[in-house]
Amino acid sequence: MIWKILLTLVAICVGAILVIWLGAAASLDYDRSYTAAVAELPTFSAAESAGSEISLSRIAIGELEFRARVAGFGGQQGNVILLHGFPETSAMWSPLIKLLASAGYQVVAFDQRGYSPGARPESIADYSMDKLTADVFDIADAVGFDDFHLIGHDWGSGVGWVIVLEESPRVITWTSLSIPHLMAYGEAIASDPDQQDRSSYILFFVTPWIPETIFTFNDLNLLRTVIYPEHAPDIRDEYLALFREPGALSAALNWYRAGTLGTDDAVDPMVEIPVLFIWGNEDQVIGATALEVQRDYFSASFTEIELDAGHWLMESQANTIGSAVLHHLSEHPG
Repeated sequence: MIWKILLTLVAICVGAILVIWLGAAASLDYDRSYTAAVAELPTFSAAESAGSEISLSRIAIGELEFRARVAGFGGQQGNVILLHGFPETSAMWSPLIKLLASAGYQVVAFDQRGYSPGARPESIADYSMDKLTADVFDIADAVGFDDFHLIGHDWGSGVGWVIVLEESPRVITWTSLSIPHLMAYGEAIASDPDQQDRSSYILFFVTPWIPETIFTFNDLNLLRTVIYPEHAPDIRDEYLALFREPGALSAALNWYRAGTLGTDDAVDPMVEIPVLFIWGNEDQVIGATALEVQRDYFSASFTEIELDAGHWLMESQANTIGSAVLHHLSEHPG
């Protein structure tokens, strides 16, 4: 009797797994229409990227090719690079790109490694932090930025913090949305039960194949209903088109699997360039403990803005963020 019950339970589990796997596989775009559309984009040209209107371009870096949103070339106020997070693309920055370009800044927001179809290596090792940070400087070189203001959100903030802590002389100011100083974040995870609970989703993300299968199941319903309800329809559609392609979600999740969100203990934690930090007090991922700890790590100008918002700040607070960023950059032109 017990064996019959066990076999029945096993059969139910296997059947459920098979249904989910088949439902995920049926949701994928094996024609790779997103990749085909990117292949039709022009290569980057500064002359064709003037004005506040956003241009979509391809930027080649060695064997890799990044999809990017660019605007404002020819502007005299300075250069800005924007780094998106998971699971988004440069589309998240569209309102800020237009605002910065209108104010005279040259702006580049590129779809980072794994998100650009032409820069999607399969090995987890290819998503190590040294490669992610190198991509930023390679993009800067490709578009002619000697120095630049750096802005990031979510994983883009993780990359930005590492660059800032390595004290690159090319970075004029740093703006982080949602993610606090990485050492403060690490201390909070180590000692604060609330932050440990908020960060527990990472354990799910690093497991092999299961997260992408669940995210993809039923026409990416989990992404559509849980992650993207605050996103504008056109931006959400871009994300869904990207992640319908086989391998795209795995590449994005490989940022987590590479274990790159951390800092070298030998690195000086003090930040010596002007920093703007914007956080939503309803953020389900980041609690207040890390914010309190990070305030001891800045020797230059540090501005903290708390918003009544969640994690997706650009989707709900674009105007407020735009004003704060413009003020920050104008106060510290370099």
